[in-house]
This record gives sequence, structure tokens and C-alpha cells, in this order.
Amino acid sequence: MDDLRIGQTAQSSKRITDVDLALFAAVTGDFNPAHFDPVYAAGTHFKEPIAHGIIPVGLISAVMAMKLPGPGTVFIQQTANFLAPVKVGDVITASVEIIELLEKRRIRLRTKCVNQQGVTVLEGEALVSVPKKG
Repeated sequence: MDDLRIGQTAQSSKRITDVDLALFAAVTGDFNPAHFDPVYAAGTHFKEPIAHGIIPVGLISAVMAMKLPGPGTVFIQQTANFLAPVKVGDVITASVEIIELLEKRRIRLRTKCVNQQGVTVLEGEALVSVPKKG
């Protein structure tokens, strides 16, 4: 943990596709018509299909696992405030920022996802266990 510091950040971007939604539904069994049925979705306040809300959380997980703190990172706790819908075609940038270094190889991070228009679609915090180096 010697190389980690408060204020350190990392991010990654991904375009959300129909295939992403289909694969997520295949893994989880969540085939909610709000994600797949344009007629059903037209009757919701979003007026069109939206991505599963947990997909941006997965993008945050990927940033933590692959960039900061890096491979071997394990989630302990995650909060997520869903602020705006994610739609097919959106480019979501997931970012994390270290906000607290704790005992027992744990850190707290601010988490955020924004779309290509700069709209925050999700924000929250994560508590993770940091892997030992070497």
C-alpha cells in the first residue's frame, strides 16, 4: 500500500451495446422488459430501453481490479446512487478516487460514472481490500 495515496485516480471508458445487455441478462437471468422491449419501455418514464443499473457498477469494479488499486483487489462494500439512465450506445466513463487509507490493507474510494455528455449516471463509494504486492 506504500504506492497508494489519497487523491490518486484511475478511469476507463466503454460503449454500452445490445450485446452487453444480452450477456448480462444471460448471466443473471434479468430479462426485465425495461431493458429489452421498446414497446414496454415507451410506457416508462425513460421512454426507451435502458441498461441494467448494475452494469456501471461492474465498470467501476473493472477499474479497481485492473487499474487502482489493481489486480487482486476485493470488494468489501459498495454504495451506488443511480442518478440517470444508461442507454445502448452511451459511452460510460467509470472513475475511482482514493479518499481514505485504512488499516488492514483497506482503502475507501469515491466512485463515479458519467456518460459521453458529462452527465453523472452513478456515484457512490467503495471499500476494498488491497492485494499484497509480490
